[in-house]
Amino acid sequence: MSSCRRWPSCWLEAVSRHGATISGGPNFAYDLCVRKVTPEQIAALDLSRWSLAFSGAEPIRAETLDRFARTFAPSGFRADAFYTCYGLAEATLFVTGGDRGQAPRTLAVDAQALAQDQVVLQPGGAYQLVSSGHIRAGQTVVIVDPETRTQRGPDQVGEIWIAGESVARGYWDRPAETGETFGAYLADSGQGPFMRSGDFGFLKDGELYVTGRLKDLIIVDGRNLYPQDLEATVEAAHPAVGATAVFAVDLGGEERVVVAAEVERNFVFAQKQAGGQDNGQAKQALVTAIRRAVAEQHDVRVHAVALLKTGHIPKTSSGKIQRHACRNGFLAGTLDLIEE
Repeated sequence: MSSCRRWPSCWLEAVSRHGATISGGPNFAYDLCVRKVTPEQIAALDLSRWSLAFSGAEPIRAETLDRFARTFAPSGFRADAFYTCYGLAEATLFVTGGDRGQAPRTLAVDAQALAQDQVVLQPGGAYQLVSSGHIRAGQTVVIVDPETRTQRGPDQVGEIWIAGESVARGYWDRPAETGETFGAYLADSGQGPFMRSGDFGFLKDGELYVTGRLKDLIIVDGRNLYPQDLEATVEAAHPAVGATAVFAVDLGGEERVVVAAEVERNFVFAQKQAGGQDNGQAKQALVTAIRRAVAEQHDVRVHAVALLKTGHIPKTSSGKIQRHACRNGFLAGTLDLIEE
């Protein structure tokens, strides 16, 4: 797996070579392929037999699916092969999924309203969410206010609670965590027990839209900010930015936004060789671009930007960003920063 994160073309080459019909991964995997696979490699791929490309494990970006479909169309990839889904290990992996052979459904919503946990449709708007599909047979999904434990309305964001035969009974020899995660009941109706997913989202026309992780939520000036949205902005702010993690730190009783961004290999060195900027100037220009992009698109001031070497943002074994570990590393001063 680690080698495919360094050379994502190996995944697509395996799909091409073996004529695979079903394969997939988190959103970041598709994004990495778009950024790293060369035109020469694309020309050598045959993805025409890939009929189900599942995407799950983290919030799905409409722009990622669109870029991947356009980039690999010359290799025979079809947009209707995408299969968006949602699940987690505690529910035996699968909770919702799309319709095979149909392009994923998207929903344009008002980003400012979403920051207040309200779902307001904005037809033609730029902020799009991707459906994770329908609730599958045998599963019950409700959207709940995590504080009051009451069910949210149809146009409100809340924590995703799940019940069904595939939901586990608990964690082995961890009774306190089992009770908190698997023993949830709705305060207004008494319905339960439910398994608390720790994910935020909403239901619309019978489909689930995941907006982010409850524990990763950043609250600034009363607004709920999803780190995935800020990370997408940071990654688009400058071509040298690779993987990013955005998290909050408490300073003086207020949450402040911190950005940790990996810098593509040899970027600073290349800038110095070009004669236009030295290392310090090149890095300062990069930091300025990141701060400006976040301020302009989210009206948020970035407290600090940590520039890291490629491959040094903490990730899980499957390549998902570990924001909590990154935050701890920032506070402890143990992140592997680029030298001045």
